Amino acid sequence: ILFDPVLPCGQILAEHLSVPSVFFLRLIPCGLDSEASLCPNPSSYVPRIFTDLTDHMNFFQRVKNLIFDIPNFFLCDFLFQPYAKLASEFLQRDVTVADLLRKASIWLVRLDFVLDYPRPLMPNMIFIGGMNCAHKK
Repeated sequence: ILFDPVLPCGQILAEHLSVPSVFFLRLIPCGLDSEASLCPNPSSYVPRIFTDLTDHMNFFQRVKNLIFDIPNFFLCDFLFQPYAKLASEFLQRDVTVADLLRKASIWLVRLDFVLDYPRPLMPNMIFIGGMNCAHKK
């Protein structure tokens, strides 16, 4: 099943049918893509979205980066709790959204390293990004 994992309904269906899943994504809110794919993503080194920081940060910038990352823990629980409950009821076992997303076969990640901070990718993550702009004649 090919789908965007922001709404994990497709992964719930793939898990139920025991078929491989392929994710096509740009970004999942609150860093769930890094957590689910087990990519290293330390908040003291990787700049968070909306901070306008680079990978060269002083101590106070690292603290600012960490403060911007704190609401993500609460935001993820709030946003994905209905899907975790739906998955647990449908699959008849306790699962979290991160557990569901960890079972992806391939991640097709659409990143642009000009706009986004370069980050490590796991072996099952394929970089398909870029600006995707056509040149006019």
